[in-house]
Amino acid sequence: MDRAAHRQGERAILAKQDSRRDWSDQYWWSGDGVRLHARVYAGSDGAEHAPPVLCMPGLARNARDFELLAPHVAQQRKTIVIEFRGRGESAFAKDPMTYVPLTYVQDVVALLDELGIDRFATIGTSLGGLVSMLMATTLPGRLVGAVLNDVGPELQTSGLERIRDYIGAGGSQPTWMHAARAFSELNGAIYPHYAIHDWLRLTKRTHRLTPEGRIVTDYDKQIAAPLRMTGGEAAFDMWPVYRALGTVPLLILRGELSDILAQSAGEKMVAELPHAKLIEVQGVGHAPTLDEPEAVAAIDAWLAELPTA
Repeated sequence: MDRAAHRQGERAILAKQDSRRDWSDQYWWSGDGVRLHARVYAGSDGAEHAPPVLCMPGLARNARDFELLAPHVAQQRKTIVIEFRGRGESAFAKDPMTYVPLTYVQDVVALLDELGIDRFATIGTSLGGLVSMLMATTLPGRLVGAVLNDVGPELQTSGLERIRDYIGAGGSQPTWMHAARAFSELNGAIYPHYAIHDWLRLTKRTHRLTPEGRIVTDYDKQIAAPLRMTGGEAAFDMWPVYRALGTVPLLILRGELSDILAQSAGEKMVAELPHAKLIEVQGVGHAPTLDEPEAVAAIDAWLAELPTA
């Protein structure tokens, strides 16, 4: 079986698991009055005492990023998919300077407090992984495991510049097919093996239909504002933050073609922490969608290492 057929089969299996739409909507308020949203998958019987898994998406993404993985993870334990402020069903922030990782940490902590969750694990893509590391630092002892999807304490400048160039830009498209083709032109180097049905699937995760019948990206364009500030994260050493993950089970996923997480950085991350494992997802860049068979298999192995009570 070739790679494309293998991945299509894996997605079909996960999609069948998700066909029940078995999540509930959770809304809560941030400290500065932003109404936030998450999808909550209840988990299997007998898993109610296990630390839940928080799934946190990338910069311009939302809960639909985990629409296939979350119900799969929920077969073993409660799974909560966060939508950061300004994305999906979470409201836009009045102050665009609150679109920063430390604010997202505060927002997620407010949800944990509301739900009475003490200990938890995280699966974080890109920005979601940075939030995971910061939570390990600010909530010592509460994080019991983490998946960092194509992100780490050391990021490549070329990839960051690429993201800054496109984030918050762009207009609207008249149909889903037009939007998918435009999205493929922008991201073709990230997923070079994708066919048009793959781009349609990804576009429907990342875009929405407006009341006027146009297709637009599903986030507040102002999330780009902090990224355009001079200086930025380049002067901030994230390695001490990363080391706060300590001895918890840690899975690092890296896209083979990534321009964000270099292979050398991934190898250094493994050398720094005793229970870190690096898996490279073949044929994709930043970031793996977590539908890939090797990503799913690695996450399953990681789940098996998490505490059950």
